[in-house]
Amino acid sequence: MGSAVNEQGIKYNLEAFHKAGIGGVEITPIYGVRGEESNYIPFLSEKYMHMLDYTVKVADSLGMKVDMVQGTGWPFGGAQVEAKHAATKLMVDSLFLKKGETVDRDFEVNQEGVALLHVLAFGANAYYKDLSDKVEEGRLRFQADRDLTLYAVYAGKTAQKVKRAAPGGEGFTVDHYSQSALEDYLEPYNEKLKSGIRAVFNDSYEVYGTDFTPHFFEDFEALRGYDLKPHLPLLIQKENSEKANRIRGDYRETISDLLKTRFDRPWTKWAHEHGYRTKLQAHGSPGNLLDLYATADIPECETFGSMPFDIPGFRREADDIREGDADPVMLKFSSSAGHVMGKPLISSETFTWLRDHFKTALSQCKPELEELLLNGVNHVFFHGSTYSPPEAEWPGWKFYASVNFSPQMTIWKDAPALFRYIKNCQTLLQIGQPDNEIGLYWPIHDVWNGYHEGRLLYQFQIHSLKEWLLDTPFYALANELMDSGYSVDFLSDEFIATARVESGKIVFNGGAYKALVVPKAKYMPLATLDKLKSLKAEGATIIFEDLPESVPGFRDFESRALKLNDRLESLVPVPNVMQALKSGGVEREEFGKLGLKFIRRKHEEGYIYFVVNHGSKDFEGFLNLQSKGNKPVLFDPDTEMLGMASQNAQGAVRIQLKAGKSIFIRTDQKAVKQEWSYYKTLPQAVVLHGPYTLKFLEGGPVLPPAHDKLEKLGSWTELGQEEADFSGTAMYSFEFVKPKTKADAWALVLPDVRESARIWLNGKYLGTLWANPFTINLTDLKAENTLKIEVTNLTANRLRAKEMRGEEWKIFHEINMVNKDYKPFDAKKWKPMPSGIVGEIKLVPLEKD
Repeated sequence: MGSAVNEQGIKYNLEAFHKAGIGGVEITPIYGVRGEESNYIPFLSEKYMHMLDYTVKVADSLGMKVDMVQGTGWPFGGAQVEAKHAATKLMVDSLFLKKGETVDRDFEVNQEGVALLHVLAFGANAYYKDLSDKVEEGRLRFQADRDLTLYAVYAGKTAQKVKRAAPGGEGFTVDHYSQSALEDYLEPYNEKLKSGIRAVFNDSYEVYGTDFTPHFFEDFEALRGYDLKPHLPLLIQKENSEKANRIRGDYRETISDLLKTRFDRPWTKWAHEHGYRTKLQAHGSPGNLLDLYATADIPECETFGSMPFDIPGFRREADDIREGDADPVMLKFSSSAGHVMGKPLISSETFTWLRDHFKTALSQCKPELEELLLNGVNHVFFHGSTYSPPEAEWPGWKFYASVNFSPQMTIWKDAPALFRYIKNCQTLLQIGQPDNEIGLYWPIHDVWNGYHEGRLLYQFQIHSLKEWLLDTPFYALANELMDSGYSVDFLSDEFIATARVESGKIVFNGGAYKALVVPKAKYMPLATLDKLKSLKAEGATIIFEDLPESVPGFRDFESRALKLNDRLESLVPVPNVMQALKSGGVEREEFGKLGLKFIRRKHEEGYIYFVVNHGSKDFEGFLNLQSKGNKPVLFDPDTEMLGMASQNAQGAVRIQLKAGKSIFIRTDQKAVKQEWSYYKTLPQAVVLHGPYTLKFLEGGPVLPPAHDKLEKLGSWTELGQEEADFSGTAMYSFEFVKPKTKADAWALVLPDVRESARIWLNGKYLGTLWANPFTINLTDLKAENTLKIEVTNLTANRLRAKEMRGEEWKIFHEINMVNKDYKPFDAKKWKPMPSGIVGEIKLVPLEKD
């Protein structure tokens, strides 16, 4: 915030992150803190670069990496962006002239950066004339020889400034369709950026209203093969006709091409020349997301809001959430680009607005995280942590968007368990290559050539999925394939152009597929159809759900459509894609029908399956894996238990997976010594009654007094006002006698835990329970036992109490603090959140099976 950092604070924060298990940081400078103005460091100043160098040095000493946004706030822009290189929009002024009427007018606009490009005349019977050569110093003198409408065409300016800019980073958003604008934008970095950072980052495309660039007409003609100017009325008017929609489709495709070839690819080239990698969020842009994600070294998706899960005990209170946009199909656009093009890392901006401020539990993070991993992400970034100096008053400096992972938050105490879980998962999910069977064509031209209420620009935003994704045949087929047990990546026309056939598989730089499936699509480029036919002729399995109706775009579309129809004569759509895949020998995994989710990877030694149970019931059974290798080994990324799996006579793998749990099945390594422990639940569960002792250990605003003889476990907020205001950690302790039931082990089953629990049995630490199901196995009970359970609640109650006392902590410039609905934040409206252990603790006898 305000780039108001110092060496002591940098070291403090990095060491705290490192100790907790975080492997690196990404720097995003934003607006500042009130009262800290004298400590602001201007962006890219000598002092700023010194602090960046120091950050890299400290991080390196801790084995951490540093990425940075190439700017401040978002999107790309700043003080170095001159008006001529600022984000541009098409501006058109019209004037009607009757026959014989004379115009003598200055068409120049008195706005910095705005340039008059053309004056065009249109009349009846498709009359068109370019009057630009008659304009002298912005003035047109002209007499109409017929009724005419004149259009003055400008390269206008959106005047958008950088959002949430840091000091010294304020300025215009840069033109994202101009390579000269990009090169001008990068010039300060050529001179000043010498630090050993790992990657530069381009955040989500929140560039609004920019639909043009000064040389657009020339670029359009070079790319689309015809002059756009004679068709300007059809382009800008809201006519819903085939011709108008095709012209707008060409316009949108050209914008996509410019973003890809004049900005994103040159940016990555620049980064490589300077020794950096690029990390890109393409969503929100008007371009082909698959092609744009593929321009970066590390494609990055984003989650926003909260998704529903059927896991028993999983809480998703309506008052605390925003409905989420993390649709699995949307997530796969970034991972598909990475998989097809051979990018080893797929990252994610994770947990943005998962819950309202201070209300996110670790248990609520886990399934959201797993959805990312299941859809190809293997390189998670948290959104986020705000630099806060150690001397800052609690709760420290905070960003306006939740969630905040930082040492000031109570969840930080047990967050290392989550971080270790992520590390264990990512370690395996970065091995080898993805192993997906199906390449699914994305017919983007159906979107580009659609009407869309006549809008020129069409942006593929995660917040508007219903407009461009959810109601499409592509989306329906993608979900049908995935739900049926197929692994799927999405393919663009550009991807398909690079495909080749090897041993019947469709091969790309980074992946090989057993089949390529084309969903129902109205439009398909001739080149794509020709490539698909060529692949099919070489022995590839190409399946059409339906045949395209026409070609996209305007130029010579009638003749091109006839050629398309000729080429379609030899192709037959299938009545059932699933049956066609099976007939073609493309088998699917059975996870879906069993209520499980999975992702699979491969390398020289075998296969790695990541399997998750997000359902409402525990799973017990044998899995028939389509991809086999060595004898399977099971690994629990939470407990780090490892063991040889049991198999039946057919080679199916036995797993027991409780609702909310995950497991890795590995056939890529040699046998391990220990066997996996399978247990059968016996019916004689025992309730562990009190009295219970409750002692408050750390937190605030004050430590409540201990409670020695609690007969019932309920929310500690009901014990008194100090308890209701408290956020932190408390210890439950009690004694119990070993039940008489004969058992090989006992499952300690906790009820409603608010929010995480550390378990000690007879003085021995057993582990941390931080997500559903809150259960842990006990294997060495004595005749008499002492159980201690440290429980940490959320920060919300302490924050509420602080506001109730009238203490101000929202001390930030610009947006300051908002709630999940982007309304003023007010914790005084909250009720105390339940805290501690609520309900009965049980011991369930287990028998080895």
